[in-house]
Amino acid sequence: MRVLLLGATGTIGMATAAALVSAGHEVVCLVRNKKVSKSSWPQEETRELLAGTELRFGDVNSSDSIKNNALKGEKFDAMVSCMASRTGTPRDAWAIDYQAHSTLLKIAQSEGIKQFVVLSAICVQKPTLGFQQAKLAFEKELIASGLIYSIIRPTAFFKSLSGQMQRLKKGKPFLLFGDGQLTSCKPISDHDLGQFIATCLTDPAKHHSILPIGGPGEAITPLQQGEYLFKLLGKTPHYQHVPVRLLDIIINVLKISGILIPALADKAELARIGRYYATESMLVWNTQTQAYDADATPSFGKQTLFQHYEQLVAGNANVQLGDHSVF
Repeated sequence: MRVLLLGATGTIGMATAAALVSAGHEVVCLVRNKKVSKSSWPQEETRELLAGTELRFGDVNSSDSIKNNALKGEKFDAMVSCMASRTGTPRDAWAIDYQAHSTLLKIAQSEGIKQFVVLSAICVQKPTLGFQQAKLAFEKELIASGLIYSIIRPTAFFKSLSGQMQRLKKGKPFLLFGDGQLTSCKPISDHDLGQFIATCLTDPAKHHSILPIGGPGEAITPLQQGEYLFKLLGKTPHYQHVPVRLLDIIINVLKISGILIPALADKAELARIGRYYATESMLVWNTQTQAYDADATPSFGKQTLFQHYEQLVAGNANVQLGDHSVF
């Protein structure tokens, strides 16, 4: 198939590009031109990381740029989007998670592109945040579009759960919200997620579907993550427990301050996002039992988070935290 890939310079996007090429698809990536953006990838390095694809430079927020710089009047069978807002603040989320995707969808319809695969998030099951509402708004449009669609809702990513490695190496404590067992997840690697995304193009069972997906193994808690890291590093476990109530206080202070200082309103939203992930599991929500259900959360792939930790400690892997650098 001939595929237009969006969000290709993110870690999941690069893994998806590699999976699509490996599966024999012809992949065109629309990426930002560094001369007119803050993209962290120099063009030559981008070409190396996305080997086997064709790079075209443009602006996903411009319908003219998508048509003229990406599609160029040529035939495509599918759009695959791994794009997501960088910060999750409402303005960013509605611009990327909703509007940019909505523009792409309308272009796909007008240009005769029959299939659209989008990377969403499992946390939209219980939407309380702006970026979740933006993702759901686009999901609704995609479902009603008449295109063959696959909406992928992954659990946690390895990079999101690797931010405390350097803290522990420096002898600092592992930070836990509450007792460290408030939440659990089945994290999935970029490679495995990229492979799963690629299968959505050709597997009819994944068409016209919302697809929650996690990695292999049992669901794990933050406390278990900390225990394993301390064991790998040969250090005595040392934890610092952060009360969820403290997050509530911070959110309220920033929210009130944001009335006078708009920038603090964004920080309040970021704090709300942090609180959400500190208190909600990244698993399928069972509407009947009103609880998160690890057994109902599908698994895919081979690499576990603990194997990833082993590679990090051994120096055989690295992680680009970017906006995931919480600690």
